[in-house]
Amino acid sequence: MLPAPGFHHLHLRAIDPAAAIGFYTRQFPTSSIGSWGGFPTLLSPNEVMVLFDEVDEPPTNTPQSAIWHFGWHVTDCQATVAAFEAREEVATQPLYTGVEDGYVLLSSNTWFRTGELLGVTRAQIAELRAKGTPVPGGPGFAYFKGPEGALFEIAGDYPNERFNHIHMWQDDPLCAQLWYQNHFNAAPRAGFGDVTLTEATCKVPRTTDRTFPALKPEGMYRAPRGGVTFGDVDLIWYANQGDAPLVSSLGQFQDHLALSVGDLDAWIAKLRTEGVTFLSDIYPLGETRAIMLEGPSREGLELVEED
Repeated sequence: MLPAPGFHHLHLRAIDPAAAIGFYTRQFPTSSIGSWGGFPTLLSPNEVMVLFDEVDEPPTNTPQSAIWHFGWHVTDCQATVAAFEAREEVATQPLYTGVEDGYVLLSSNTWFRTGELLGVTRAQIAELRAKGTPVPGGPGFAYFKGPEGALFEIAGDYPNERFNHIHMWQDDPLCAQLWYQNHFNAAPRAGFGDVTLTEATCKVPRTTDRTFPALKPEGMYRAPRGGVTFGDVDLIWYANQGDAPLVSSLGQFQDHLALSVGDLDAWIAKLRTEGVTFLSDIYPLGETRAIMLEGPSREGLELVEED
């Protein structure tokens, strides 16, 4: 069995990569400006990279692809939200609470959990209000927008500030988790339950209950959910929120994500026998080689050879 890949980078498109990278280094001071493979690069302290392509026109985010947003751990989310709210260059995003037209900027300033699961339904909110249950306060998550309309998330409180996840949509979240486990020997994301998935059991319909807080006033479908971890980065996904199938991420603002492997040829041989969709032949990438694949909901997935 080949060892599981590491997480290599997220690849974005921007009119002004230098300005975008500067924006993120101002918000997350542990990150830095760099380059890799000829691309302007945002460097996270956990050796994770965000690479940028320079484009002439504003990159599109529609129709919806599988890549939703990316996010950081922060050491104090309450303080981070307050700091970002005061910065003109950062656009805060309301999290609607499900109570009238109310919203908060940080999830923990309303009811946002049921046990280990994120999100509460309108019925659960009514029960919590009737009981006089206080909102939890403390650490939670929050969303903001930056250059190119990029949606990014912070979550805390954690020991270190770092790029830590990519949130995604999948047409079948549990089947997507099984796909990454079977083809890439990926570990299921910690805390998502010790459920053994099979082709016969992974196709679970999207719940009919919307939950809160959410970026849309009508709420968000949060079940089923799935996810895997590569190195220091979680890929976390929920069900496609709409009825239209997800489109390819290639050519959009969030173009693709990349995994690092030690023996590209061995991985190609393995994945070809397993019926994985290849979108390219091997091509040079900086001082190494790479190949582009397609994930279970048409997300661009690059394999980069690294020693």
